[in-house]
Amino acid sequence: MSSAMPLPPERHIVHVDMDAFYASVEQRDRPELRGRPVVVGGLHRGVVCAASYEARRFGIHSAMPMVQALRRCPPATVVAPRGAHYRADSAEIFAVFARFTPLVEGLSLDEAFLDVGGSVARFGPPAGIAAAILNALQQELQLSASAGVASCKFVAKLASDLCKPHGLLTVPATEVGAFLAPLPVARLWGVGKVAAARLYRAGYATVAQLAAAERTLLEAQFGSLGLHLHHLSHGIDPRPVVPERQAKSMGCEQTFAVDKVELAELRPVLLRQALQVASRL
Repeated sequence: MSSAMPLPPERHIVHVDMDAFYASVEQRDRPELRGRPVVVGGLHRGVVCAASYEARRFGIHSAMPMVQALRRCPPATVVAPRGAHYRADSAEIFAVFARFTPLVEGLSLDEAFLDVGGSVARFGPPAGIAAAILNALQQELQLSASAGVASCKFVAKLASDLCKPHGLLTVPATEVGAFLAPLPVARLWGVGKVAAARLYRAGYATVAQLAAAERTLLEAQFGSLGLHLHHLSHGIDPRPVVPERQAKSMGCEQTFAVDKVELAELRPVLLRQALQVASRL
């Protein structure tokens, strides 16, 4: 019996990801920052929340310590994050998505999967729908985004990642194998640094090499991960777009400019954070 799991032809998935969302919002709202390296995050002991593409050229990326980011690019402008403002923009972004399909699965404030299979009769081909969404975001919100179009979520997300910034990449079902083949195994969904290192040691550097391996061999080498790798290397991802995703965790964090070690100092902070989490819940 073949291990292939062919997807129904009507599946048309669009993955939309805003380009450097927080930083782009700041550049839109402050024209003097356009074309300049912008880093959103805490100024002193914080970390980078987002970096404009001008800043990314210096190797700055999310979660990098701000001290290190400024060492790489001293002229960068550091902007404190405006969470409520970004959430308001996110609501407008998702309102644009909802015009084209009710099947929208948000992954974060600035990223979502859309199943546009039921929208083709009204709006035209999936690639045209994706282009219309990107155009609406640019014209109405002055924000840039990238989109990938494919027959499954995994390939659609890969496509949007590879065409950033302000790109649109369509991967027809018949071309998925050729699209995936040259990519490094680290590009596969669920393959982190540890799993990638295991794959490299086993002689798998590209998706093509994984796809050429027998499923039984991969399962023998990597257990349950082997079946997962076999499916993804062949572009098999039957996950549907789920409009409402249940949050698995919720939290609140704060970086202090100066270390706090006394419990009396920390209690009010913990209470405030607990109230914020309770309010969001």
